[in-house]
Amino acid sequence: MSAAELPLDRKGTVIGLVLHAGHRARFEEAARTLTGVTFAWAVYEREDQIRDRVAGLLRGEHLDGLLLGLVPYARARDLLPAGLPVTVTRSAALDLALAWSRARGNGWPATPVSIDTFTQETVDEVASALDLDRSAIACLPFDPAQPIAEVVAFHRERLAETGAAYVISVRTGVAAALDGRVAVLNALATAGTIRADLHELALRIRNKQADGQRFAAGVFLVAKGSGGTDLDRARVGLLHLLLHTPEFADAWIDDRGRRGVVVFAHAALFEAVTHRWVGLPVLAEARDTLGVRAVAGFGIGASARVCVALAERAAGRAEQDADPGAYLLSDNGLMIGPMGASGVPLAYTYREHGGLEALARRAGLSPATLSRLAAIERTLAGRPVSPSDLARSLGITDPSGRRLIRKLSESDLAVGDGSSQVHRKGRPTRLYRLAITAALEGMR
Repeated sequence: MSAAELPLDRKGTVIGLVLHAGHRARFEEAARTLTGVTFAWAVYEREDQIRDRVAGLLRGEHLDGLLLGLVPYARARDLLPAGLPVTVTRSAALDLALAWSRARGNGWPATPVSIDTFTQETVDEVASALDLDRSAIACLPFDPAQPIAEVVAFHRERLAETGAAYVISVRTGVAAALDGRVAVLNALATAGTIRADLHELALRIRNKQADGQRFAAGVFLVAKGSGGTDLDRARVGLLHLLLHTPEFADAWIDDRGRRGVVVFAHAALFEAVTHRWVGLPVLAEARDTLGVRAVAGFGIGASARVCVALAERAAGRAEQDADPGAYLLSDNGLMIGPMGASGVPLAYTYREHGGLEALARRAGLSPATLSRLAAIERTLAGRPVSPSDLARSLGITDPSGRRLIRKLSESDLAVGDGSSQVHRKGRPTRLYRLAITAALEGMR
């Protein structure tokens, strides 16, 4: 199944695979041992196609992890999202030894030979184990900035110097460039090597997901020194603000003292709300709509009591800053912050749009939520989205995503645009095209 063939409303873990067209059978064989995982394929035939293939894969899929080789990683490294689990699969010592074994099977001498991509240490290790003359082995380690033409030139020079009968290469373009004039033994990673890398990546993804399901608590406080603020009224306003923020739809929210609100949720929810512990826009909304300086603290620990204690300590630390902000404390001693204070100023993208506040009121949403939806619409670039995909982008549940779509549809901010058949026997999933940008332009 290609990336384009995957259903929009998919469930489970999705791993992207970036590979040369000639290696797909090998990758498919390696992937057979994994269940509960869907694979999205980005297949290229020439190295100059890699960036476009990777960019298309990232646009079309919500990936939980990515497996790719040395060359694709070097060509597309800057495109990969921060925080995405990535494994760079590479040929191992076993793969080089197997290439030498094939050479022996062909009746060729083990040396002299010219080899690319492998490190000098790996070549020396295998040559020593096979009792080969290391002085007769030319090695060109992988260099991400080196074009294929230079790799081919290296082999040609060494072949001319030594009279070697063949080349051992990991680069798919080498054989094509030598055009059959020189024998090339492919030392690409075996299915076993790829399988081991896939298993390691899948386990890393599951561990990351498990960390996101750890219990966590957040404490939101009306900061001390807020002048003549009615603390009870400010606390109730803060409570209602959190209750009406879609990102907190899955959280349990309650009063905690005269000026505080406590929030219980999985760590993944707080990570999404804070944009990976970078900023907390809801604090700026509290400042703008309630007229108070609110701060927050998050705690991650082994029990509810520990989480709350850590969150209160973190909120106390946030109160020491002059601006609205937040800190995170975990039971292993980690502290992250400030979020949205002096480190990263709290700012709304909707300030660019004079009419967004009015549009948010009309739709019954907060300006921060509508701003995030406008950003998602720009990312979609006109493509329709399912309610569950929208929910995942916002870090809320599928039911909350469906309720949000209904609100948007009632306000003409989302328009039905076809459907997607998720399962052969299941019901089609309705797709929607966001129309927030057009509505904003119409208000100017």
